Amino acid sequence: MDVVIPKKRGKQLKIVVVVVALVALLGVGFWRWTPVGLQVATRSVRIEVVERGTFKDEVIVRAYADSLKSVNMDSVESGRVEEVFVQDGVLVKKGDKLFRLSNSQRLVDLLARQSDEAQQVSNALNLRVALETARSTHRQRITELEYSVLQAQRQFKRNQAAGKYVSKSLLEDSADQLAHQTRLLREEKLSAAAEIASMSDAARQMDQAIDSLRLGLKVINSTVDALTVRAPVAGRLADFSLGVGQTVKPDQHIGRIDDPTRFKLLAKVDEYYVNRIAVGAHGGAHLNGLHYSVKIARVYQQIKQGQFAVEFLFDSNQPTDLSPGQSLEASITMAEPAQTLILPNGAFFNDTGGTWVFIVNQSGAAAERRAVRFGRRSLSQIEVLSGLSPGDKVIVSGYAEFGNSTRLQLR
Repeated sequence: MDVVIPKKRGKQLKIVVVVVALVALLGVGFWRWTPVGLQVATRSVRIEVVERGTFKDEVIVRAYADSLKSVNMDSVESGRVEEVFVQDGVLVKKGDKLFRLSNSQRLVDLLARQSDEAQQVSNALNLRVALETARSTHRQRITELEYSVLQAQRQFKRNQAAGKYVSKSLLEDSADQLAHQTRLLREEKLSAAAEIASMSDAARQMDQAIDSLRLGLKVINSTVDALTVRAPVAGRLADFSLGVGQTVKPDQHIGRIDDPTRFKLLAKVDEYYVNRIAVGAHGGAHLNGLHYSVKIARVYQQIKQGQFAVEFLFDSNQPTDLSPGQSLEASITMAEPAQTLILPNGAFFNDTGGTWVFIVNQSGAAAERRAVRFGRRSLSQIEVLSGLSPGDKVIVSGYAEFGNSTRLQLR
């Protein structure tokens, strides 16, 4: 039996079917057109294009000038600063006065040494006077004894010549007198020689003592002179800040003198390059539009706060208007330029370690993660080895705010 549906009810059914169909279509459209992924403002990210070009394997750093040769000055003496003759930053000549100290103990030592020397000199003078007196006395005594011996000899010879006319006892007496006078002369000569030798030795020892005192006095004088500190070399005075009334201690750093004509460059480099930069590497320095060739003279391997230090020397000429502490741009060349696929460097590398990037699609409305492999990296460029092609658009700004998202919706 056929079922007859009233016309009114059939019309209502058709309306329901149409409404359901429209809702389904709207649902599909809503699902299709609703953004998928983390919402990111396009203006908040930096997008660069992968291109084939020349990769310059170099790192750009900010270097500052420092004197090639410097002489550090440490205080030798202690004391109170009485006068300051120069100011920090001035050019000084070797021997120029820098400042003067006062030290009462050094003056007391100097006066004591001078007094000791004066006393010893006086003693030496008295000893030499006594020595000359002894020599004179011995010479006079020896002269008298020599005359007595001569007289005794003559008397003995006369008695011998007289023969039988002179008694035997008289001849014996004259012989005894001659022997006695000869003995006295000999003893006097020995005594004189011993006394003169003894006094001469004492004089030599006193002279040596005076020499030692004078050497000590010279040292004391030098320490007193050292209270007036002078420039050890010519150059520009730096790190000098002493003032009148300040107390200075031994071995205290008081400043340095820099060579004002020859400079080196010092720079901090990211630790990423610590195994790629070596002594002898070439580079360049730029100042006031001019280029100067430099090379690395020293690499300090110790890493502090993610950086290590390098020292540059100018190859031939250097800027004529360079000043200590002045900063300038410098570059370090690690390899010759080469044609390759390159991507501008950005903060993303530190966030991903260079293992993946966000690639922007052709419409520019979305970006997805893609694994990549990079090679060399400079301050401005990264060498692309795989995962990217020329024309690919890459977000190179930082990824920290994206979290673990694998897809971005750009708006």
